[in-house]
Amino acid sequence: MRPDTPAENVDHNAEAARLERTADLYPEDAEHLLTQAAAHRELAGDRTGATALYDRLLSSSAPLDHPHLVRALKAANLWEYGHEAEARAIIDGVRAAAPRDAAPWAIVAEALESHDELGAAEAAFTQGLDLLLEDGTQEPPQSTRPLLHGRHRVRRMLGAAHDDRDRLADTLHSSQISLDELHDPKRVWSLGSDNPAELAAEINRLRAELGAYREALSRPFPVAVLHWPAAEMTELVSAYPALATEYPSPAEHLATIEASLRELAASGTPNLGIVTGTVPSYEAFAASESASPQDVSLLPQYATTLAARGRAVAWPPERGTGCWCGSERVYEGCHGSAV
Repeated sequence: MRPDTPAENVDHNAEAARLERTADLYPEDAEHLLTQAAAHRELAGDRTGATALYDRLLSSSAPLDHPHLVRALKAANLWEYGHEAEARAIIDGVRAAAPRDAAPWAIVAEALESHDELGAAEAAFTQGLDLLLEDGTQEPPQSTRPLLHGRHRVRRMLGAAHDDRDRLADTLHSSQISLDELHDPKRVWSLGSDNPAELAAEINRLRAELGAYREALSRPFPVAVLHWPAAEMTELVSAYPALATEYPSPAEHLATIEASLRELAASGTPNLGIVTGTVPSYEAFAASESASPQDVSLLPQYATTLAARGRAVAWPPERGTGCWCGSERVYEGCHGSAV
């Protein structure tokens, strides 16, 4: 989740400093924590500080999970304070690398769009979708929807006729206000109108657009359930026998997780997720809380901490993707078979 709260409502420098301290304590989560810290630096106007954090990640000896995303974020930030040539070079490098992840494409294309490079922005949106969408896809992954919507927006500004992907974006759009209306280039003129009714209508459109953007890109932390892989659970229960009543067997543990998540979903709880524990991480957490790892009440606190550090994966998995339990089967053929 990238923060988007105005600086007058949040002390972004203080929040960035807190995240940097947390990254020092949990170096295995540095990538997630420092990209969040960099976003806060950007919102505080400290763009050089944000660049320093991106450089810290890119120069680290530890491999990054999403190096192309970090480079894209760095490029977008550099362009905002006058380093256009360097930003363009990084963007070209990201596009040449052709990452199979939607987030870098969204950042790169939106950076080009924000600097009126509409043709290049459309090309970047399209290039990303070409890589990430299979021909004839009826239900594209959630992660690709910002690319579909962004491409639709840019093509409206370019005056391009609707194509199949524009129609797909229209189909996926859930707001009462259509994408065509939200992305109408003439909307900018209504902001200069002296007619109160026109201004009120435009404010409502902007609110709808902002709501859809936040829903897609700024989801809150999920309610996370703790998952122990079989080998980790065996080690955990062997070291701390008091936890055997909580985890009688790996199969029962997996069934309980799925049942708990379905129950939460049925009750209307949104943004559910799963965090995977390891014994060394759990022991370190217990030590930081001055508590015994055998304390059952520590387990939900550990799960919440892992989720806050960005370790949660969304549940249920998207159709056709692997099951959360770690098996090599797709979710629908594994724990999702009864859905």
